[in-house]
Amino acid sequence: MFQVSKAQVKAGVDSTSVKIGAAISYQIEATTDPGTIVVFPEGQTFSPLEVIESLAIDTLDKTNKLKLLKEYKITQFDSGQYTIPRQKVLIGDQTLFTDSIAVEINDVVVDTTKQKMFEIKPLEEVEVSFFNWKKYLWWILVPLVLISLVVLFLFGKKKIDERKAKKIPPYEKAMLSLRELDESHLIEQESFKEYYSRLSDTARKYIDEEIYDHAMESTTDELILKLDEETKSGTLNLDTHTIEELKMVLKTADMAKFANIKPDIQTAKTDRTVIEKVINETKEAIPEPTEEELLADEEYRLEKERKAKIKRIIIGSVAAFLVITITLGSFIAIKGYDFVKDNLLGHPTKELLEGDWISSTYGFPPVTVSTPKVLLRNNFQLTEEQKQILKGNETFIYGSLIGNFYIAVTTMQYNQQRKVDFEKVPELAVKALEQQGAKNITFKSDEYETLGGAKGVKIYGEYEAVNPITKTEQRNEYSMLIFAEQGGFQQIMISYDVNDQYAKKINERVINSVELKNVE
Repeated sequence: MFQVSKAQVKAGVDSTSVKIGAAISYQIEATTDPGTIVVFPEGQTFSPLEVIESLAIDTLDKTNKLKLLKEYKITQFDSGQYTIPRQKVLIGDQTLFTDSIAVEINDVVVDTTKQKMFEIKPLEEVEVSFFNWKKYLWWILVPLVLISLVVLFLFGKKKIDERKAKKIPPYEKAMLSLRELDESHLIEQESFKEYYSRLSDTARKYIDEEIYDHAMESTTDELILKLDEETKSGTLNLDTHTIEELKMVLKTADMAKFANIKPDIQTAKTDRTVIEKVINETKEAIPEPTEEELLADEEYRLEKERKAKIKRIIIGSVAAFLVITITLGSFIAIKGYDFVKDNLLGHPTKELLEGDWISSTYGFPPVTVSTPKVLLRNNFQLTEEQKQILKGNETFIYGSLIGNFYIAVTTMQYNQQRKVDFEKVPELAVKALEQQGAKNITFKSDEYETLGGAKGVKIYGEYEAVNPITKTEQRNEYSMLIFAEQGGFQQIMISYDVNDQYAKKINERVINSVELKNVE
């Protein structure tokens, strides 16, 4: 059955009596107008009970009123009577509280006469991993897959090039081409155009690879002229009659290819024999390379391989760069630049926000607060004038007030009971900031009440200060909680860069965790 605390908020539990360690289902139902922001309590706000699971918010009704249901699983590992404290719910600009609920935690009765007893097992060491690899899995996997594809492409291309290097020698290739031409039966089919095209290409390719590397694109007259020049210079020991025979066959091939003239079958067979003869005689006419030519060819081959290797490296580097750029660009387009930058390069306050938080009690009268790091005591001696007023003064800090992030908890204990004038507190807080180097300070103040019922004032605003690291002027936001509980004075202050989105979340989490312990 639900216990109604206010018209817009109600809370209830599934059972008010459970055994040690059993989970209690605690539900908060908030009713408001559609579009209103509702903030449910987070963290260990159910002390002395512990939150073991916080379930997702469920929407119950969206017609006239928005009804939201938030469920928590809470437990306690000591038997006794407990009270679930009031929980603060923010609905728009309103702060509402649920009623406290009494629950009973019962012992588990164990019959030692029936239940066997066992030795306590020793502790086992567990390897601790500080790297959340799952978080960065896709960031690493996608670029690796793309780079692997690029590497496979380059190595595949290299193997193709190697196979090409081990190709058939020009002479054997020409003879093979002639045999394939004989088996094609193009003469019997009277396909003279294709027949002469393949026949002339066989001769031209052989000459192109062995003598003149422009034979394929040269005209018949240009090719014959080049062979005559090579013969006259002594580079090629080819008979003039052989060159003339080649010329006649190539002329016939040109007529068959371009003028669509059809020679008779016997002429075609004779021309095929002439081409084989020309290739054989050309092979014999090519002089053996000298040692100097062989060395020059080897140097050329090595230089060519070196250039090919450099080309592959350049292509691989460019491809890898493009892969990384495209991957980063995709993540930036989807997640945003700040998200990518902060996850790749890191962000100090993001690491604080996502790290392990510590809940500790500081000073006297004691203040309990959750922070991303342990606050360190700031030791200083009270002046004689302060000793007349104060019995004790303790400050615990993290960071610097004029830096990127700062937390401070200050507690004071008076010698005599005195009342703190909260109306003057904002003015005194501004003066304290000015003394520490802040300027152009803006502030607002509101009444504030913790979940435990401690009442005080919240001061918040912005100020400017020179960052000691960057030496540039920086705009900071600050939040300050001030209490005067148990005859003392308690102040919690947080300051951070106004543009730091992670620090804003830390600020909210710290402020919501503040509680004042009753020393009585």
